[in-house]
Amino acid sequence: MNALPIIVGALCVLAIAYRYYSAFIAAKVLALDESRPVPSQTMYDGHNYYPTNKWVLFGHHFAAISGAGPLIGPVLAAQFGFLPGLLWLVIGVCLGGAVHDFMILVASIRRKGKSLAEIARTEISGVSGFVAAIAILFIVVIALAGLGLVVVNALSESPWGTFTVGFTIPLALFMGLYMYRFRKGRIAEATIIGVIGLLLAVYLGGRVADSSWATAFTFSPHKVTLLMAGYGFVASVLPVWMLLCPRDYLSSYLKIGTVAILIIGVILVHPNLQMPAVTPFISGGGPVVPGKVYPFVFITIACGAISGFHALISSGTTPKMIAKESDARMIGYGSMLMEGIVGVVALIAATSLFPGDYFAINTAQRNEVERGKYVRMVDAESAQGFDLQTKELDHLEAESGEKVRGRTGGAVTLALGIAKIFDGIPGLRGLMKYWYHFAIMFEALFILTTIDTGTRVARFLLGEFGGRFYRKLEQPNWLPGSIVTSAVVVTAWAAFIWSGSISTIWPMFGIANQLLAAVALCVATTVIINLGKARYCWVTLVPLSFVATTTLVAGYQSIRDIFWPQTLNPATTTQGYINTSLTALIMTAAVIVLIDSVRRWTSGRATKVSASTLAAA
Repeated sequence: MNALPIIVGALCVLAIAYRYYSAFIAAKVLALDESRPVPSQTMYDGHNYYPTNKWVLFGHHFAAISGAGPLIGPVLAAQFGFLPGLLWLVIGVCLGGAVHDFMILVASIRRKGKSLAEIARTEISGVSGFVAAIAILFIVVIALAGLGLVVVNALSESPWGTFTVGFTIPLALFMGLYMYRFRKGRIAEATIIGVIGLLLAVYLGGRVADSSWATAFTFSPHKVTLLMAGYGFVASVLPVWMLLCPRDYLSSYLKIGTVAILIIGVILVHPNLQMPAVTPFISGGGPVVPGKVYPFVFITIACGAISGFHALISSGTTPKMIAKESDARMIGYGSMLMEGIVGVVALIAATSLFPGDYFAINTAQRNEVERGKYVRMVDAESAQGFDLQTKELDHLEAESGEKVRGRTGGAVTLALGIAKIFDGIPGLRGLMKYWYHFAIMFEALFILTTIDTGTRVARFLLGEFGGRFYRKLEQPNWLPGSIVTSAVVVTAWAAFIWSGSISTIWPMFGIANQLLAAVALCVATTVIINLGKARYCWVTLVPLSFVATTTLVAGYQSIRDIFWPQTLNPATTTQGYINTSLTALIMTAAVIVLIDSVRRWTSGRATKVSASTLAAA
């Protein structure tokens, strides 16, 4: 299958969805009004509530929501073939993910930037608010661990990648000071400096990797975890304008620019997809994603189709920074469509590799037992007609300058796929090593922007929850509270990364993430009904029904087939009990919110909210 009709078709579908479906939601369901006051104006504090240019905020929001999910999920789901992931990405993002993000963003804007849990409390019931708060705290920790683990796998033992990504942190700090202190409002100047700095970081990273400085930037997975935890803590505590917003804005240029070039590259190179439409692993037994294509493709590809984590951003930093309500359509719905196309491009990049090369990279081969298991799988599948012999892997290793066999997690696979596409563009050939490490930086920046924003949102949530017991914790600008809550959140997700692996954390992340999306869609449905517009509740009920059902099935199968069997192995007993307990807890919480929401919808007690919050059109 050639990639050209796939990318063109996906772009057309997404453009139509934005032009018509988002306009329908904005006008009929939400009745956006740019004259209505927003939190950044009514609660301005110069720290968290700060009116922001819509393009800068689009960059921040897109950077914050588009972490590892749209990059890594499609790569891992390529195990099933290109077709299941492609259909879920295109259909899911238009009817589910973008609707989910848009609805929660507007709901939060009209409630002083309150969190999803607080909106659940006021719109559904106190029980739902309490249960959602507990579930969200666990979910966000698991999500940050799943995203962070990908960074660890990509940057460990890679001085080029570590230096390049590390360079972007002081660069972002300088941009923040430049835009908001030295040359206030000169966004274009800061942007030029930032883009030049990014390119310089890639170049200097290669020089460092080839010098005696390489050992100073070569870190083990545990050291990368500690460094990332330190960064997440600092980014969570500092004022939003100083590091978080400029870094996200800077990385958004890299993200959008790289995706644009990749789209052009796919059109110019139009590679053939070497992976078939479906593989024998759709029936289960694959080495990358445990389980069958249903329901596991829907939790493997989370961000990119629909992601509950986005509800935390849409009810976290973004609603506190939006300058006028009408900007929500572009930022909420439009950013999610952009993430959907990122997922499609990632899927194309991964499936352009030969199946044998793909599985050699994504199958663990750390010891003789794992290598023997991999060889037996290759022999068995190849004998049945699915050729898993390597084709270009030796050449790819030589050209990239990295050992890539057994580098699980998806990041290395995607980097090779991207580098291969770039290397095929006329005039850009012969630079495979630079393209590979540029792609690694691209991926790491994608994910770190979710880590820093996610940690900040999580400390808001923890502060709101802790405020029920100690009032001052509710104040986001109270420094002692910011330090304590940030430290607790960072310690929790770093501990998961320290002890986990992609095969256990990613399924749990997918389940938690999609169940959070179901909770958010319950809230969105209730908001619509409380507006007196129950005739439009199908907008959120359709994706809610599918996501909730599919993810609960996936949760049950994951406990039965993945997490509980870990308890029987002495080496993974503790991890198995933790994974089983947390997954069961999150599933129970989601079911409680679902039942409570249905009770609210059918009780006849849903009332219109006041004109000061969600005035109906």
